[in-house]
Amino acid sequence: MEYDYIIVGAGSAGCVLANRLSADPSVRVALLEAGGPDRKTEIRIPAAFSKLFKTPYDWNYSTAKQAEMSGRELYWPRGKTLGGSSSINAQMWVRGHRADYDGWDLPGWSYDEVLPYFQRAERRSGSNRGEVYGTDGPIHISELRSPNVTTLAFLRACEEIGLTRLDELNGPSNEGFSPTPVTQDRGRRWSAADAYLRPATRRPNLTVLTGAQVRRIVLDQDGRATGVEYGEGLRVTATREVILSAGAIGSPHLLILSGIGHPDDLRAAGVEPRHELPGVGRNLMDHLASAVILACPEPVTLARAESAGNLARYLLGRSGMLTSNVGEAVAFIRTSAEEPAPDIELLFAPVAFADHGLTPPSGHGLTIGVVLLQPESRGRITVADGEPVIDPCYLTAPADARRLVAGLRRAREVFASEALRPYAGGPMAPYGGEETDEELTRFVHEHSETLYHPAGTCKMGVGDDAVVDPSLRVVGVPGLRVVDASVMPMLNRGHTHAPTIMIAERAADLIRAS
Repeated sequence: MEYDYIIVGAGSAGCVLANRLSADPSVRVALLEAGGPDRKTEIRIPAAFSKLFKTPYDWNYSTAKQAEMSGRELYWPRGKTLGGSSSINAQMWVRGHRADYDGWDLPGWSYDEVLPYFQRAERRSGSNRGEVYGTDGPIHISELRSPNVTTLAFLRACEEIGLTRLDELNGPSNEGFSPTPVTQDRGRRWSAADAYLRPATRRPNLTVLTGAQVRRIVLDQDGRATGVEYGEGLRVTATREVILSAGAIGSPHLLILSGIGHPDDLRAAGVEPRHELPGVGRNLMDHLASAVILACPEPVTLARAESAGNLARYLLGRSGMLTSNVGEAVAFIRTSAEEPAPDIELLFAPVAFADHGLTPPSGHGLTIGVVLLQPESRGRITVADGEPVIDPCYLTAPADARRLVAGLRRAREVFASEALRPYAGGPMAPYGGEETDEELTRFVHEHSETLYHPAGTCKMGVGDDAVVDPSLRVVGVPGLRVVDASVMPMLNRGHTHAPTIMIAERAADLIRAS
């Protein structure tokens, strides 16, 4: 089959591109997704996202053993269905800070230049929302329908310790605290597939193929991308462009399998080199998180979210605990005056959230996650036996652990506030009440986990380490672009879903103009 554009991956970016490019009835667009349809009930229920982990809706990745993390292999969930990770995430819409995009220092990608693309995506209801958000985009953004009583106490606690209350989290600066804006519509998850893909599937010029795992990019004799191979020997061709939107793991993986990458990585993978591009798979970054978890003496937490009463509230009125995204409130802080912008996020969950939510909490508890926003450590994606090898090299930069320890101390300070005193009891595993710098540092190394935000492995830039140029074209490979979180030169001080949508919205304009 022949198309104008082939998009690989129906995650956040792929869904945006499928919609925006197929809006032109004169072009033919194919969207290939390795996973299946997004029909499972748990996808719709906001609080149920961890029930999708380690299921067919999840790539179920694990990292290489991490030398600085007690030799652990860390679990990395990634969405494998229509909507990608936007169908299994915690629905947080957090753009980041102005300094993130200005810091990329690339033409067309400053904060002022990307802001209209965030707003193009957004549909935020309420008074004065248009001053910050878009109001008629496809992504529904709302406040939590039924915030937990302890979440309201957390917000009072942040004010008590002197943090700044933000009227809107997604303004130019996110330094301060706020309830979490969520991608929900009337208490139901609103994924990229809901927002962009489903309205476009009625178009005759858009073909969506599920269960279509791409094996490699097809290059002609001149090195131009002309299509992809998928499944068992199937092929589709592209007359204009192949666009990789397979994510920070999948996109570099496919480039390497196709002979595009660092020569050492290609040789190690047993792949015939087609184009030397040393930056492929390098510059891997992730938001690493540690957490203070305390028992809650009051039976008010999400530990009872699956009770018959809460199930009835959700089914009858889309309200109650099952509408929670779990990470109900946030505070973005600087751990020292030398930091130019927040370096730590405090993420509040009204439940004892450990082991990625895979193990039910042993009782009522509260969690303040401590998230390292701009890690100095850098890892890489390589390939062995045809499969991606994920090595984030966590905590190899000493400053990362120091910042996380400082963040844990601030989390303890929040829990010690008057506002949270009625709800904050003793430590709950894996947190053991560590206090000294030595104890907290050991805790960071032994118990930190991913916050599910890998990025940077197909770096956008103009230097020798760039994989794509500022128009997202793969350097030296005509007819090929990458559009997803892998192109981010540096992680944002927020979460990666919103900027991935923004990147794809801007990419659609770049592609149509070429």
